[in-house]
Amino acid sequence: MSWGARYDESLRAILTRSHWVFDLDGTLTVPVHDFAAIRAQLGIPDGSDILGHIDSLPEREGRLLHEKLDGIEDELAGRAEPSAGAVRLVEALRGRGVRLGIVTRNTKGIALRVLESIGVGRHFAPDDVLGRHDALPKPDPEGLRILSARWETSGAAMVMVGDYLFDLQSGRAAGAATIHVDRTRGFRWPDFTDLAVESLEELAEWLG
Repeated sequence: MSWGARYDESLRAILTRSHWVFDLDGTLTVPVHDFAAIRAQLGIPDGSDILGHIDSLPEREGRLLHEKLDGIEDELAGRAEPSAGAVRLVEALRGRGVRLGIVTRNTKGIALRVLESIGVGRHFAPDDVLGRHDALPKPDPEGLRILSARWETSGAAMVMVGDYLFDLQSGRAAGAATIHVDRTRGFRWPDFTDLAVESLEELAEWLG
């Protein structure tokens, strides 16, 4: 079998999986988060994981920063736009009967609001949208494992789609196939990536 044939077979195996999980910001939406600016607003050291830093703080201080972060993200949610191919891909998957979920480091409430505003909210059951208070944040795979248990399936039937390393690490740890969406085509994390695309439009094209 040629390399091209093996690649096509692997691609088909991923695209025909029955349960897909998406990251939200920068994956289903056009990226609007300036994480350096958010760290500065919250007084978090440069380069630190925002949620990891907040969760390491004493309870009262951490709660106040979570509330401040919620306010920042609420404002950003008002500017959400679907990424290229996002609506087409979601509709194509639902047309095939695929079960869809979200695992995001945003709150569930903000995620549900964004999904509605970009025109795909009706395709995601609210219980299948998990935010940072519903599961340990990515790269921990807990969110995907919660969904796999709820769906009564396994990682072997799941796909994790995201634009950042944490998405890919969580998918790999849960046994899911991983799709890296990278508008720059830098594809920096090949060890955690099963399929790399520039946009969701490419996936939508393959699905037909």
